[in-house]
Amino acid sequence: MKIGFDGKRAAQNRTGLGNYSRFIIRILSALHPENDYNLYIPDRRRTPYLKEIPGIDRLHLHFPADGLWKKLRSLWRVWGVTSDLRRDGIDIYHGLSNELPLNIRHAGCKTVVTIHDLIFLRNPEYYHLIDRTIYNYKFRHACENADRIIAVSEFTKSDIINFYGIPEDKIDVVYQGCDPVFAKDIQEDRLEDAARRYGLPEQFVLYVGSIEARKNAALIIDAAERAAKEGTPFHAVFVGRSTPYAEQLKRRLKGMECGIYCHFFHSVPYSDLPSFYKLATLFVYPSRIEGFGIPMLEAITSGVPAIGCTGSCLEEAGGPDSLYVDPDRPDILKETITRLLNDDTERSRMIEAGKTYARRFSDEQLCEDLMNVYRRIL
Repeated sequence: MKIGFDGKRAAQNRTGLGNYSRFIIRILSALHPENDYNLYIPDRRRTPYLKEIPGIDRLHLHFPADGLWKKLRSLWRVWGVTSDLRRDGIDIYHGLSNELPLNIRHAGCKTVVTIHDLIFLRNPEYYHLIDRTIYNYKFRHACENADRIIAVSEFTKSDIINFYGIPEDKIDVVYQGCDPVFAKDIQEDRLEDAARRYGLPEQFVLYVGSIEARKNAALIIDAAERAAKEGTPFHAVFVGRSTPYAEQLKRRLKGMECGIYCHFFHSVPYSDLPSFYKLATLFVYPSRIEGFGIPMLEAITSGVPAIGCTGSCLEEAGGPDSLYVDPDRPDILKETITRLLNDDTERSRMIEAGKTYARRFSDEQLCEDLMNVYRRIL
């Protein structure tokens, strides 16, 4: 089977879509090496993350040819690449990040698109009008023209059906796994080194993700403030890139009792991220809406009791033994955190149950689910 991928995110992005793209390419090339894998990448000069895919030297990388398409790289990705797919004899082209070339029907191959979420339609207040308009056009076009659609959760599948009227039998739910590094044990001296370098408290609640309004990190701060005023403060550690929302939270913290207990880290190398999870006492992901919620899976895989919020799909990522609270109830979050911090037995139970649930997201299982999608259209 000759499979082509939209390789832009795998090559250029560190966050969600890039991690997903590298995950898919990694598990397929490792577990089904009999296939021929081809990555179509718009810019030869911007490939900093390809080296994170083991065996990348065994894959075929394609870039715009010299001339017009090299000058119009973005246009090549959405228009010019189709002639390359036909020339290369691709059997299946997989759009890994919500879109397909606009003229994909002329590529002469079967097509799959992964839709991660339709949050811009469900919660438009988090997006500018021009972005919503572009996303809606691209995502709808991809859904209508693909031979199969992969949704990363049952929640996203439901949104594709409800917003775009796509038949349910055209959509397959194939979950995303997480990097195997989160399941590995870390030597105690390495953990101590990370704790020392970042000045981490001995016991803390961890948040990992983009620090933006939709992710609702303010809920943790509101819970921490309630705990501080009641004389039961807890430390909260936020790991994510710096954003205007993050700066807004930090300004607000200057006038709060819990300010000294809230710590922000914006430039944590990926190699240090597993140590943050392993050192945490609890993980809290208060996001109002997600397509899947990979940090919840990273947490339970790492062996950290996890608390998410109700309202979208976090139960799919965190499983039945994680806990879920209303995203507008800091009082309930405070009570839940306080109770778990003082209940070693319950935390141990959640850790073991979480690790068991996380096994269903193994590379082998998810790779087979993905291959079954491909087999259905050939």
